[in-house]
Amino acid sequence: MSSSLVPVSIESIHIGQPLPFSLRDGAGTLLAHRGFVFQSREDLLLLVRRGFSLYTDVADAEAYQRAFVGKLHSLVREDKLLGQIAGAQISRDDLDASRVDLVEGPPDWLDLQTQANAILRDSSSPQFLNRIDRLQVQLRQHAQRNPDGALFALFHLSASEIHLYSATHAMLVCVMCGLAVRDVLNWPAVQEQTLCKAALTMNISMIDLQDRLAVQVEPPKPEQRQQIDQHAARSVQMLEQAGLCDRPWLEAVRDHHCVAPGPLAAKSEGQRMARLIQRADMFAARLAPRASRVPTSPAAAMQASYFDENRQVDEAGAALIKAVGIYSPGSFVRLSTNEVAAVIRRGANTTTPRVAVVINREGLPTVEPTIRDTSQREYRIVASVPHREVKVQLHLQRMLALTAAPASDRVW
Repeated sequence: MSSSLVPVSIESIHIGQPLPFSLRDGAGTLLAHRGFVFQSREDLLLLVRRGFSLYTDVADAEAYQRAFVGKLHSLVREDKLLGQIAGAQISRDDLDASRVDLVEGPPDWLDLQTQANAILRDSSSPQFLNRIDRLQVQLRQHAQRNPDGALFALFHLSASEIHLYSATHAMLVCVMCGLAVRDVLNWPAVQEQTLCKAALTMNISMIDLQDRLAVQVEPPKPEQRQQIDQHAARSVQMLEQAGLCDRPWLEAVRDHHCVAPGPLAAKSEGQRMARLIQRADMFAARLAPRASRVPTSPAAAMQASYFDENRQVDEAGAALIKAVGIYSPGSFVRLSTNEVAAVIRRGANTTTPRVAVVINREGLPTVEPTIRDTSQREYRIVASVPHREVKVQLHLQRMLALTAAPASDRVW
């Protein structure tokens, strides 16, 4: 038995409730993923009769213990009856909430980009789904602590390089979708997490191909086009092989390129997720540089996502724009002063962000970025500026520090 596994008592597993931890056998093989629901005690006993001993990962066990202690403390503080405290059960939300302390300190986005690339390329690992869980939690925490910084980093990395394209793209779509459903659509936390994990895994069957196409000058070859056309179904197959049985997650990955327009309320849970992923995917892909094409400006990419296939306002696209802004952090704009600035923070509305001037009105790079408030008429935005036209090398960490500055910062 692996030293990273701890035994699980069959009595600790609640029938009809999502598993708060993954179940494995003594060799570490996944028996049931976190969130799986045993519908009857007989289903659970069947595993035991087949000779399986039940274990979980140390990390899952520790998270469960933290969640359980936190739940007891919460019930005590609420003066619940002793019987209620004794019968306390841990829900999936409780467990996810207990993972808030998994990430400490400011994010190293280049390192996280490398980690995501390694995780997404290793779907055959027994730890794959757990690693996706952890990656999603990390991205969510960074986006909660400093949403403008998360958007700036991912838009900057997506638009400034073509290496590790697939991993960067997946992280950007994940963060965009998370902000849209959390801040605009007010989806439950569990649905938000499922959506974001679906966004991370939508293209796991074509990670290598995506990265190759980013540097390939010629159009996709017939065999590459076939792989592109089949990648959604193939990604679902790979997720199922990894032990995933979350139907909305699988449905969102399967349909993230083909879900029809229309009100989100009329769609299934998985279809709603697929539509949000589709619009965010479209937006992020249009921004990314490719050897074979020039990227679209952020404003043009947003407009394409805002309207659906029938040229009507798309509910999912509109939610994304409200969450991210027409001029998103990490994009460049030209001001009425003829200065070129990087957007560092979203503003009171989608068209008036805070920006940092990187090229002055004489066309020269600034020594130190100057902060402007574009809601002031003298500093209003007059146009988007494509990344390829800004010949200034930004220091990512220095710019990220500006995204976290208080709203009362000095404006010159």
